[in-house]
Amino acid sequence: MPVGVPAVILIAVAVVFPAAVVLCGFPATLTLERAFPLDHRVEMSQLRARDRVRHGRMLQTAGGVVDFPVEGTYDPYLVGLYFTRVQLGSPAKEFYVQIDTGSDVLWVSCSSCNGCPQSSGLQINLEFFDPGSSSTASLISCSDQRCNLGLQSSDSGCSTQNNQCSYSFQYGDGSGTSGYYVADLMHLDTIVEGSLTENTSASIVFGCSISQTGDLTKSDRAVDGIFGFGQQPMSVISQLSSQGVTPKAFSHCLKGTDGGGGILVLGEIVEPNVVYSPLVPSQPHYNLNLQSISVNGQTLSIDPAVFATSSNRGTIVDSGTTLAYLAEEAYDPFVSAITNTVSQSVRPVLSKGTQCYLITSSVSEIFPLVSLNFAGGASMILKPEDYLLQQNSVGGAAVWCIGFQKIQGQGITILGDLVLKDKIFVYDLAGQRIGWANYDCSLSVNVSTTTNAGKSEYVNAGQLGESSSLQNVPYKLIPISIITFLLHILVFHSLLFL
Repeated sequence: MPVGVPAVILIAVAVVFPAAVVLCGFPATLTLERAFPLDHRVEMSQLRARDRVRHGRMLQTAGGVVDFPVEGTYDPYLVGLYFTRVQLGSPAKEFYVQIDTGSDVLWVSCSSCNGCPQSSGLQINLEFFDPGSSSTASLISCSDQRCNLGLQSSDSGCSTQNNQCSYSFQYGDGSGTSGYYVADLMHLDTIVEGSLTENTSASIVFGCSISQTGDLTKSDRAVDGIFGFGQQPMSVISQLSSQGVTPKAFSHCLKGTDGGGGILVLGEIVEPNVVYSPLVPSQPHYNLNLQSISVNGQTLSIDPAVFATSSNRGTIVDSGTTLAYLAEEAYDPFVSAITNTVSQSVRPVLSKGTQCYLITSSVSEIFPLVSLNFAGGASMILKPEDYLLQQNSVGGAAVWCIGFQKIQGQGITILGDLVLKDKIFVYDLAGQRIGWANYDCSLSVNVSTTTNAGKSEYVNAGQLGESSSLQNVPYKLIPISIITFLLHILVFHSLLFL
């Protein structure tokens, strides 16, 4: 469609008509100025600028929903992680970062990094952040109150030599990173209405990595950094919500098929089938109170104390973990129940200590549903693909193995991407609860934009194309503008005949 056609329509309906009002029984006319001149010669940039001001006011009154693209997959034989893209600095520079609900801080590799990979097997171009090349970057000093927030989220300290607020992280796989904190702009795709997004920005504090160890140094799955989605004060979700930029919530839907990808928004995905369970308070991670496990409708005989939560025990939701892990006392009953249910239909075999099965038909037809039962009456239903991994084939039979791993002697259960995929997950931090529902993550979702009207917008979050940006506002607003035009005429004529 030619650009000039919708622009003319918009300009025509943007003319503000005279309105008549009644004062003390006599009609009075208020003369209103036209928003745009009569010659219709208005640049598209002016229209976009005018709308940006309006949308900016909308965002100031109610936190907007921020949309992030999602790439990667849970499959450990392919990628084994989900990652997104963030834009930092001025001019904006794009970085690929792993989505990690098991840590708090966003950090990216910096130009002076030692041990950082230079290339990636994920077919992405790695970048390095340089604070000196960004006109809006500033270093966080030891005296900055934001440094104290960082101290709560990591093994941090302050260098007496350069007065820099520094950090050091150690992850569960033995890898680690250290660096210093900087403040700079994060550029955001904020959902304004429907599938319409507005480019906004907010100042945040994040880590500038100058040293990496362990698996972080390997190139096969290398990304530019890690995006921690924890709820400590230094996390991006906490920083943006405290500024009123976004709601104090985020959601994801990680696609488990067709190459992965999915949806990630700062805000709440609204789905009627979502069930919620309260977060265990005062925990460093997203801990839920797992009470029992059922296989094929039968509750397993597991002591509930196995799932008890404390500072170093419990059930953790962690998107940074590829597989899933069960406490030792729960693992054996779980695997035995699965095997007993399918033993008449498949051939159980052991492979390197892991229970596997030789299968000649669909796993969904043979294997039972598993239910993880949490506090508040919320159950997480696992399909066979949520607890099994396909490895290879033997003599025409597919080899599927239990994807859950055993954690010995720690009393920890970790729900990683194997379980989290193909489900909507809502982290309602204001309400201190997590919700979930099985879902096809290639579909659109309803996102609560918390607009002034209080309504939820229908949006294909995580997969918004350029057609949804503000440069195409005229196409999106034509129906609304026509209705507004007709209402103006109706009201005007009604008032004239009063």
